[in-house]
Amino acid sequence: MLYSSIFALTASVATVSAQAYKGFNYGATYTDGFTPITQAEYEAQFNAAKNLVGTSGFTSARIYTLIQAGTTNTPSGAIQAAINTNTSLLLGLWASAGQANIDNELVAMRAALDTYGTTFTDLIVGISVGSEDLYRISPTGIENLSGVGAGPDVVAGYITQVKSAIANTLAAGKPVGHVDTWTAWVNSSNNAVIAACDFIGMDAYPYFQSTMTNAIADGYSLFFSAYDQTVAATAGKPVWITETGWPVSGSTLNLAVPSTQNAEIYWDQVGCGRLFDEINTWWYTLQDAVPTTPSPSFGVIGAGSSRIELPTTPLYDLSCSSDSSDVPPSTSALPASANMAESAQAGGNTGAQRQNQAEQSGAASGGDTSDSVPSAEAPVPADSASTASGGASPAEAPAPANNAAAPQEQSSTQNTAAPAPADSPPTILITTTSALPAASAGASGCPASLSGQYEYPHLIVPVSKNQPDVAQGTSYNGTISSSTSSIFNFDIPPSSSGKICTLVFLLPTQDKLTNSAFTLSGSGGMDLAQLKSPATEQTTFNSLPETAKTLGGPPSVTPGSEYVISSGSCPAGSRVGYRVSATGDLDLNYFQSDSPSPIGFYITIC
Repeated sequence: MLYSSIFALTASVATVSAQAYKGFNYGATYTDGFTPITQAEYEAQFNAAKNLVGTSGFTSARIYTLIQAGTTNTPSGAIQAAINTNTSLLLGLWASAGQANIDNELVAMRAALDTYGTTFTDLIVGISVGSEDLYRISPTGIENLSGVGAGPDVVAGYITQVKSAIANTLAAGKPVGHVDTWTAWVNSSNNAVIAACDFIGMDAYPYFQSTMTNAIADGYSLFFSAYDQTVAATAGKPVWITETGWPVSGSTLNLAVPSTQNAEIYWDQVGCGRLFDEINTWWYTLQDAVPTTPSPSFGVIGAGSSRIELPTTPLYDLSCSSDSSDVPPSTSALPASANMAESAQAGGNTGAQRQNQAEQSGAASGGDTSDSVPSAEAPVPADSASTASGGASPAEAPAPANNAAAPQEQSSTQNTAAPAPADSPPTILITTTSALPAASAGASGCPASLSGQYEYPHLIVPVSKNQPDVAQGTSYNGTISSSTSSIFNFDIPPSSSGKICTLVFLLPTQDKLTNSAFTLSGSGGMDLAQLKSPATEQTTFNSLPETAKTLGGPPSVTPGSEYVISSGSCPAGSRVGYRVSATGDLDLNYFQSDSPSPIGFYITIC
């Protein structure tokens, strides 16, 4: 990474004022998902935004993590770049990778404060703890395979931690909030987060509202319906626009057609019409076409001649020259009083789908830049297969620590899984059906290793017999001990009809793990059961669904092994839950992650 020691522009950095900020979203890596954006490259992007032909004033940047991609807790190069270019910052901390990652984000924050002092804090507009974490654990987010999120109590707790961490620093008094989809904000179950926030960051994309009339003529009405509902639901907290835009290329979703012409219309009507210079706004996005162009693509500029020679001529006119102050002549858009649940079914009405690929992988990057880090944030329609396949790799994603991985939203329904390493661990057959004879459990088409099509768990819920009536909520970890069992929900795609599904457990040795870790003690094993119904976030030990089938399990658990638990015909189109309990005095806790060395429970499909 290219950290500059030059502070020549320090004296010219202006203190953030009460004006309405305008800017773009900036990721931690490029669209390949692993190449970090350096300080010099951030500077080039910030300068390009300032000098866009046809407009002015885009002098603010929203970043998704304080951690430089490819490191554990080194401050992002975006900070020095912002100082050098006098760019204000909406800071982000990645909140869907557990407490260890929050700790690393705060280490990076303290290091930046110590290093840069008021040249840094004078540029801070606010601090966002998390991005779309609440959406990803919502029923719609789970249905759309949007990946790991965090619950409202967890997010609210992180916000409190951040406020405490900056209380006696130069950043004291800076507003601390959270960014999420508008459908999350109007859901009253998330009121604890609203109460904890100083500001509300709202993401909304009419393009993705594919269950509604979402032609470009409806864009204005759909967006401001979302905004008005969010304002009404958030107890008078200031609402900032943290992501919105219209794609310049990609697939048509219902009536929403990506094109530069429509992107210009949306910019004129939504941006120029009401947002710019009136409401703090970070548009999605400046550039998302390096080294490849995602589908859909939202970039205002295309690829330049190099990563530090960026074009300033946009792909469409940004001059606000049309009569954009008038509401477009559409009567078919969702009215402000429309049912939020119907809107949520659009799924991709938020930026979560196209963003999550990068954010999830970025939160697991660690110090090895060959691992997945946040790539260029390109939106993906929620009802598209590419939602889960990473067909678009978001740019606005973090690159936090190597000890706080989040399961990547890699294609769990396409043959894109990473092949097993050359020194594959032994496959151990625990139980089987007639579908797979014991002698060929690892080699008859449904391998234990993730070398083909597979599903990762879309919900992990721990239940404790020591707190039998307490709902622990969703977790990123599998916890199996004498007191705690974990339930794993899998969504089996309809496309698996007529295929074989195999439940496997993978436990690499610690030295193979860069994005995860585990603790293991005791001499016992695991006992598994398929449940009659899947778990929910409200499931407790006493409300555990009844057992449909006992599966047994390994009498002992050894690092460096792959376990085939059971195999049979895929229950295509169904959500299936499995309970995993400990036998003996086994105590296992691990962070579920499928890259680069998979760990945890998966269903392979062949």
